[in-house]
Amino acid sequence: MEFIIEGLFSVTWQQIVMYFIGILLIWLAIKKEYEPSLLLPMGFGSILVNLPSSGVLNQNIAGVGEIKGIIEWLFHIGIEASEALPILLFIGIGAMIDFGPLLSKPIMFLFGAAAQFGIFGAILIASMLGFDLKDAASIGIIGAADGPTSILVSQVLHSNYIGAIAVAAYSYMALVPIVQPFAIKLVTTKKERCIRMDYKPSQVSKSLRIAFPVCVTFIVGFIAPSSVALVGFLMFGNLIRECGVLGTLSETAQNILSNLITLLLGITISFSMKADSFVRIDTLFIMAIGLAAFVLDTMGGVLFAKFLNLFLHKKINPMIGAAGISAFPMSSRVVQKLAMKEDPGNVLIMQAAGANVSGQIASVIAGGLVIHLVAGYL
Repeated sequence: MEFIIEGLFSVTWQQIVMYFIGILLIWLAIKKEYEPSLLLPMGFGSILVNLPSSGVLNQNIAGVGEIKGIIEWLFHIGIEASEALPILLFIGIGAMIDFGPLLSKPIMFLFGAAAQFGIFGAILIASMLGFDLKDAASIGIIGAADGPTSILVSQVLHSNYIGAIAVAAYSYMALVPIVQPFAIKLVTTKKERCIRMDYKPSQVSKSLRIAFPVCVTFIVGFIAPSSVALVGFLMFGNLIRECGVLGTLSETAQNILSNLITLLLGITISFSMKADSFVRIDTLFIMAIGLAAFVLDTMGGVLFAKFLNLFLHKKINPMIGAAGISAFPMSSRVVQKLAMKEDPGNVLIMQAAGANVSGQIASVIAGGLVIHLVAGYL
């Protein structure tokens, strides 16, 4: 009883805040079904790491000495020492992606590139607010709309805000259905949102589907070698899917591997959510900049589509540009839902899916470029 009372009195107000944050994340995961596979373990983990003298962290035990807790050990092995967890997750992501809509309409590559504007806009904002370059770059990568990439970049650059960045990245990914329609409407008219697009899919051969991940790996390897770990594992996962001779491995990568790595990644990231490093005014700035990054991403893709329309006879529905972010397939579904709301019967899902999968590639390339540029500067 004395030990329990002593533990209660040793709890700080920052730890209490983290308990509420953990409960909020669990509530969002269960009640709202916002990225439950990640928000739930992150929320529960944030409670675990903030319990007084928590056994999941490094601690000294009389007569035994220093021992490394399970979450700290997972963080050291899976993220700090090797970045293995976020990189391995890309095998599963690649195995889930069908690049067919993109390969049938290669112009969609442009929207994936345009929708990365938020990354560099957020880096500029963070730098202006006083964050040093490695932290500003890590915060800016929230705009990739890609949780594993955000974690990897912030870890490689040794950011002081890995936990806050991970929470912001996955929280806003979950809030894409709320954030994107707002951002789209800011820069489009109803007439533009009602533009109908003819979709005449061309047949994508199996040979092209197999060659694509191999060619992308070669190209990125020479142009942006810092992105090879990210893009290479993404493309390897897609090659497993498309080769046609590894059906069991493809299913394993899409389900068992992805689910296991996602579970471990979520609870491991909670190591960076300790109260003393998380409950700070900087965390609020990071959440605000992350939101700005998502909005700028969406606007960047939409405005690029509007720019192209100045030269095109057959106009593009500018909402397609918003699907160029990496939140797959959520963003393409948001675009389709908004199109149906504005004009019932307007089907944009295939064009949006093409832009969306291009965003997957563009986000990991952008992450590698940020690592290369910032690491080279430092």
